[in-house]
Amino acid sequence: MSHDGLSEKYHTLRAAAREAPLKPGVYIMRDEEGRVIYVGKARLLKNRLGSYFSGEKDVKTATLIRRAHSIETIILASEYEALLLENTLIKQHSPRYNINLKDGKTYPVIRITAEEFPRVFRTRHIIEDKSLYFGPFPNIQAVDTMLDLVEKLFPLRKCRVLRNRESPCMYYHIGRCMAPCCGKISAEEYRGHVRRVQELLSGETESLIINLTEKMHEAAGELKFERAAQLRNAIRAIKDLSGESSVVDFDPEGRDYISWATEGVFTTFTVFSMRGGKMTGRELFRTHSAADEQESLETFAAAYYSPDRPPPPKIYLAMGNSGGGGGTGEPPESAGGRAAADGDRAAADRADSALDQLSRWFREQFGFEPELCPPKEKHHAAILSMARQNALEDLRRRLKERGAGPALDELAKALGLRARPERIEGFDIAQLDGKHPVASLISFKNGVPDRKNYRHFKLRTVVGVVDDFAAMREAVQRRYSRLVREGTELPDLVLIDGGIGQVNAAKGILDGLGLDLDVVGLAKRDEELWLPQAKTPVVLSRRSEALKVLQFVRDETHRFATTLNQRLRSGDLFFPVLESVEGIGPKRAAAVMKAYASVTAIAAADPAELAERCGLSRGAARAVRAAAKLALEDQEAAKQRLSAGPGRRGRYSADSLAAEAGMGPETE
Repeated sequence: MSHDGLSEKYHTLRAAAREAPLKPGVYIMRDEEGRVIYVGKARLLKNRLGSYFSGEKDVKTATLIRRAHSIETIILASEYEALLLENTLIKQHSPRYNINLKDGKTYPVIRITAEEFPRVFRTRHIIEDKSLYFGPFPNIQAVDTMLDLVEKLFPLRKCRVLRNRESPCMYYHIGRCMAPCCGKISAEEYRGHVRRVQELLSGETESLIINLTEKMHEAAGELKFERAAQLRNAIRAIKDLSGESSVVDFDPEGRDYISWATEGVFTTFTVFSMRGGKMTGRELFRTHSAADEQESLETFAAAYYSPDRPPPPKIYLAMGNSGGGGGTGEPPESAGGRAAADGDRAAADRADSALDQLSRWFREQFGFEPELCPPKEKHHAAILSMARQNALEDLRRRLKERGAGPALDELAKALGLRARPERIEGFDIAQLDGKHPVASLISFKNGVPDRKNYRHFKLRTVVGVVDDFAAMREAVQRRYSRLVREGTELPDLVLIDGGIGQVNAAKGILDGLGLDLDVVGLAKRDEELWLPQAKTPVVLSRRSEALKVLQFVRDETHRFATTLNQRLRSGDLFFPVLESVEGIGPKRAAAVMKAYASVTAIAAADPAELAERCGLSRGAARAVRAAAKLALEDQEAAKQRLSAGPGRRGRYSADSLAAEAGMGPETE
């Protein structure tokens, strides 16, 4: 290959690295013939791939980049998942540049021996002697933490050979063994402890985590911070090791998981294949069609499966996962509610029809029907979720490659704008019963967020009252009066999060400033577009790319406004936590919050500095910092539970402690 050809290929690979997502996963490098030459895993794919194209490179890395022709990524749920899939793919493909270092990698398992008084330990060797094995576990440090926890909670025997003794060894006296060798525990009672260890290693950990969390809070309350940290580490180890794996599940039945993402006429399909209990790879397929979801799925399946690639016994499908719709929120007895219910029934009927057509096609082509399964179980839903995330990432790349021009042209035509809205500015208001009212101003350039022009406004005229119209007038007045004074570029379109009332309020301010700017409102309820003084809204198809652009802007304004509102509220919300520390009353709590402003800053403070700045004793300062740390941990745990579904609330979740999100680039 010529020097110019090498340079062009290098820039193509570097561009692919820059476009990689900031998510955990596996990356695959292929040569010109499409052969896999390297498989790697990363906690953050973008950062790991970027490292191949920065700084000095060793001989192996430089050779790898010269031989690589393409880079593809597979997004996964965690680095744990990435380790497992990396191991499977290396063994499957034997990549040239993996063999020396990574081929044949094995991970440890935890073994419970088949004895009258079993032992528990980690090993890399599985022996067919009726012992129980749990794993494999890529995170060796977490395995050791787990085993240390087992030793403390269920002190089973340590000696390899059990012999009768007259007096127990040192482990008994330090609480690390129950001394079955001396008859200190019966076989039946000992087996009860072993059963609890099995439950722990099998993932039945909810009650244990609750118990350990309570003990952690008790230890922190008694200022036993080292003990609290040990319990916290044990809880993390349990959570790390007890979660279900999506890429290795030891279920030998062959399965495919098909998910997809759609935007306008673009659809990307992702197929994850499980064979022999392991995920063997991911395939992406790009389509360009105006067909609806069900028709696209039928067409894709007929093209994907063939005599050379017959279907497995089960195919999991996420029907209805690609749309941007949802319920109207109206009661079923209302006209809107009935229409929504009718729409849901029609969509369900179309999905059933598509599945019937697929089943018939499989029967005629292959002589059998694979089971087409919805993801009812959590494990299968998790794999489909990963497949969808990969489809969304590829769709994002496709849309970026194409640019937003066609969508902006469609928007200009639909709203009768004077020109393509290359710069759009959006406003949203966030408040809680009139307290801490804020407005967000975000800016998009050619359909892409222009974050350097994001602004926050702490509203002054509506403190203590709820008046969205007045709040919108103040935000618009402050924004555009400043741009007029500074002679700065004005937007092509102003988007208001709201209906006709908010739109007219904003338009009145702009007219008063002598600015003839296009304004539109996007009402959440039915995603209707309102122009100033309009009698009826403009309604676009939910699949419209123009509508998607406005939804993106609206959602970004809402997110940006909410982060500042939550941050301002966090001081109020944290007061009960501070006051729960002995010796800290309302005045001292206020002094701490005034000095540090946020929970995160308190948690990171040096106790000596905290004591001096806030007039506290060293012990009280340590207790305040510990309370802040635990509150942040409870906040994070609550977020994880909410994202996973209903669950037990943390100690401080009633106060939510929600707002340690970033402030944003500028507040006015």
